[in-house]
Amino acid sequence: MNVNGLPFDSEEMAEGLRPWIECESPTWNARAVNRMMRLVARDLAIMGARIEHISGRMGFGDCLRATFTHSRPAEPGILILGHLDTVHPVGTIDRLPFHREGDVCFGPGILDMKGGIYAVLEAIRQLSRAGVESALPMTVLLTSDEEVGSPSTRDLIEAEARRHAYVLVPEPARDDGGVVTGRYAIARFNLETLGRPSHAGARPGEGRSALREMARRIIAIEEMTEASCTFSVGVIESGRWVNCVPSHCRAEVLSMAKRQEDLDRGVDRMIALSGVENDVTFTVTRGVTRPVWEPGEATLAMYATARRIASSVGFELGHGSAGGGSDGNFTGTVGIPTLDGLGLEGKGHHTLEERIDIASLSRRGRLMAGILTSLGAA
Repeated sequence: MNVNGLPFDSEEMAEGLRPWIECESPTWNARAVNRMMRLVARDLAIMGARIEHISGRMGFGDCLRATFTHSRPAEPGILILGHLDTVHPVGTIDRLPFHREGDVCFGPGILDMKGGIYAVLEAIRQLSRAGVESALPMTVLLTSDEEVGSPSTRDLIEAEARRHAYVLVPEPARDDGGVVTGRYAIARFNLETLGRPSHAGARPGEGRSALREMARRIIAIEEMTEASCTFSVGVIESGRWVNCVPSHCRAEVLSMAKRQEDLDRGVDRMIALSGVENDVTFTVTRGVTRPVWEPGEATLAMYATARRIASSVGFELGHGSAGGGSDGNFTGTVGIPTLDGLGLEGKGHHTLEERIDIASLSRRGRLMAGILTSLGAA
């Protein structure tokens, strides 16, 4: 179908996106995430979707699965996979309010990835209004813990993906506007130091500071970074009283590599750091891992379809592997053809400068409409 005839309007889409952005949903606040899930569930219900709420676990929020009626209901279809949790704590909206400056629009989570999900739903809405059915049945699965590695939803994501023929992930577009056809490997590590307490004023020499030892270790770990494998410490917690030598400290490390073998070597290096130095015990525990996803022929064929549609819409669509990780790592690795980075164009995700290019709302919406009517078409 000619998607250029669908009346996508970036200005209207931006205004429709506002309530989503102003409903803050940081990963660690399950109640806030659930509010966001209910908001999106209402929009999907109005569109005619059948809604299922899936209870969260491990302290995370619920998930949402939406399906649409289709003339070929038994056929494996298209899974649209996204997350509604963000990295921005509640209250960020006061520092980064939803607002427009020229051709860009700002707000927490607007690029990663509420805007991309909104564009997909607008594509489904426009097709429905035009009386056009997607080539295959569609399922929308929205999860609650992607920003911390999807520890509670990986099994759900992989099981749902295996019931479908294709997976579309509207994570942010590449910097050049292209889509993502592979992702690097990512591993997380939990660090812990155990020292000995003492009074920091009266008996400082009797203690063994877990915080001091962790600080030393953090510098050493980040200096392990090479072009093939990076290490970054992003969380540290220790102490409650300044007059006590802290006896416990914890931190978290993120490691990323383009090749699985490089990440595996990085994992071995991290685990080998455990031991006792300066009378402080240092322990490294491996956390959530996202495997390397390398594109197969079916994924590249999906890209070729998307590129053709983009050209008909009026823009060039590149592709490539990317870092950062997404749930596309999981679906691509289990062998389901996956196309990622289908979301909006913009900059600054995970920062207080997060923004989207407003024009990309209609551009990516048309792209998604074209993909939905093309994948699996006879």
